[in-house]
Amino acid sequence: MEQISPRQSDILDLARRDGRVDVDALAEAFEVTPQTIRKDLNDLCGRGLLQRVHGGAVVPSGIANYAYDARRQIAADEKRAIGLAAAALIPDNASIMLNIGTTTEQVAQALRQHRGIMAITNNINVANILRTAPDVEVIIAGGQVRAADGGIVGEATVDFIRQFKVDFAVIGASAIAEDGTIYDYDFREVRVAREILSHARQTILVADALKFQRGAPVRIAHLAEIDVFVTDRPPPDSILAICRDNDVRLEVTGTTASSARPSPESQTEAP
Repeated sequence: MEQISPRQSDILDLARRDGRVDVDALAEAFEVTPQTIRKDLNDLCGRGLLQRVHGGAVVPSGIANYAYDARRQIAADEKRAIGLAAAALIPDNASIMLNIGTTTEQVAQALRQHRGIMAITNNINVANILRTAPDVEVIIAGGQVRAADGGIVGEATVDFIRQFKVDFAVIGASAIAEDGTIYDYDFREVRVAREILSHARQTILVADALKFQRGAPVRIAHLAEIDVFVTDRPPPDSILAICRDNDVRLEVTGTTASSARPSPESQTEAP
């Protein structure tokens, strides 16, 4: 699937901000014809990113998650930058767990040049990204494979994760509430994510700023329980306060992030 255009990305941002976008207003704002905007909206709706209504489009219901391939197109550049920043926190010769998610895939992509990495995942996509890396050992969890996104979930997956204690856990999320609660859509994936967090010495949350504008039904954890949060824009004031008050290291890509704790690189222990 081709990446969405910059104009379509801007249309998505407007739709997320206002809940709805109108053809005529968009045509005036972007100085293009209504027909061009209709084509943009039809493309975005075909990808599952928006839902067509008379005269425009709306953001789909927050209870239903976007199709996985469509989610890869949302904030793609931002996720790539987050992946690079998170991978930079992980030294060579470390063990790591990564869960399912389009942002954790970008972390995996950035880890391909690391040496001596042992990567454990319940994400077929992460396994495929890392399996040809020259100096990365990949261990994939067993369990039920979700056809929608290649995530491996279920009791067998949870039992598998319990065998390990790793240096780093990297998890993504579908939504982050103003009170710092981290959410996802599938309770089965949430169980795996919780297990991953509890079996790591350092935990890293990777999530783009759009996650502050979304809702999801199942609680993973609270931001106060995370060691490092990597995102692409300065978060809301409530989130900044949670990071500050709970000694959560904040890394914002493209900026000089404020850091309340030492780099994870200095705290790595042998598994």
